[in-house]
Amino acid sequence: MNTRKILAGAALAVAGTLALGGCAAGGGSGQNADGSVTLTLWHNSTTGDGKKYWEDIAAAFEAANPGVTVEIQAVQNEEMDGKLQTALNSGDAPDLFMARGGGKLADIVTAGQAMDLTDKISADAKTALGSSLSAFVIDGKNYGMPVAVLPSGIFTSQDLLTAAGVTSAPTTIDELEAANAKIKATGVAPIAVGAKDAWPAAHWYYNFALRACSKDVLDSAAASRSFDDPCWLKAGEDLQSFLATQPFNDGFLTTAAQQGAGSSAGLLANHQAAMELMGAWDPGVIASLTPDEQPLADLGWFPFPEVSGGDGEPGAMMGGVDGYSCWVNAPAQCTDFLNFLVNKENQEAYAKAFQTLPASSEAEGAVTTPALKSVLEAYSKAPYVSVWLDTLYGQNVGNALNVAVVDMFAGKGSPQGIVDAVNAAASR
Repeated sequence: MNTRKILAGAALAVAGTLALGGCAAGGGSGQNADGSVTLTLWHNSTTGDGKKYWEDIAAAFEAANPGVTVEIQAVQNEEMDGKLQTALNSGDAPDLFMARGGGKLADIVTAGQAMDLTDKISADAKTALGSSLSAFVIDGKNYGMPVAVLPSGIFTSQDLLTAAGVTSAPTTIDELEAANAKIKATGVAPIAVGAKDAWPAAHWYYNFALRACSKDVLDSAAASRSFDDPCWLKAGEDLQSFLATQPFNDGFLTTAAQQGAGSSAGLLANHQAAMELMGAWDPGVIASLTPDEQPLADLGWFPFPEVSGGDGEPGAMMGGVDGYSCWVNAPAQCTDFLNFLVNKENQEAYAKAFQTLPASSEAEGAVTTPALKSVLEAYSKAPYVSVWLDTLYGQNVGNALNVAVVDMFAGKGSPQGIVDAVNAAASR
């Protein structure tokens, strides 16, 4: 199966007003007085196998590169963007940092804070990664190395669906609403959502927008970062109608996404909710939150259902690519580390540690979880995959979008309010 699919709107032109400052003179090169080199690395895996993966990969790189030390800092996912922006603004950023492409990376590039990797990616890496590299192309140049492809869909507890009499995966929103009613009658929450963290709630809007808007509109918005087409309003109206059916867990506005048994992932992991809309990293998060900290035995998955009346192409998916970039002032060994990171052995180890889909097509054999195999199959057949909208539009516009969606979840906003919030943020 082919995971090397171009993400719609990912190869952006650099444009827009930026929150980051210009390239600062501060910060070291990583070269020590004795000739040794220290690389600093920020990632978002604070516990378990993911955290150990980074420790192991750093140790292996050090062993293969005498005189190089990799200093690791694990940053909680919801804190990463803000902490990284502060570090970049200070001129003393980590040499290696997590990147997701789109407008967020374009902002960093325009501020002169990311290294151009175009001529530094090995031929082997280019072959294995294929067009997943395009997620980090800004104005024709590459500024990041992908490590995972993360299409989204609805993860499920198959046991809870069966107990509710839901015997086949919903393919339309009407079918999903009917399934929700059956599940609710069993006393279980149909769908868990961690709206406290904003982006999980916003992912519902993203997917409704994917069904309402054509690929051309999605690509156009990547450049304009504004919602000028009527489909954006339709997406909000479709989501508002879905919200009226009360599909989510009690207390969803104060529920976190991935931290603890009471998070949305934890509710699915402990059979207190039947479904969760999330990206392909979710199986690993769910496994860390089950009572025995093992993969959820009955984990299933199906694509986001189709929605009538929209211009989106059936089968299109929302998703992202996780990767890593080098700070503009990082030592040369930074790019050596990135090439090392995506060799077949290390990509297989990444897929196993995080229970996710590797960016390298050579490492797909490491994908053994049935739910992830279903994701990979749908991804391989998808006509296109659009990157997360908050990533696509950059931090300022993306944050405004996410907040406006949460306001509607809370009954304080409207579909028009989402459109207005995005357009207002884009105009600043």
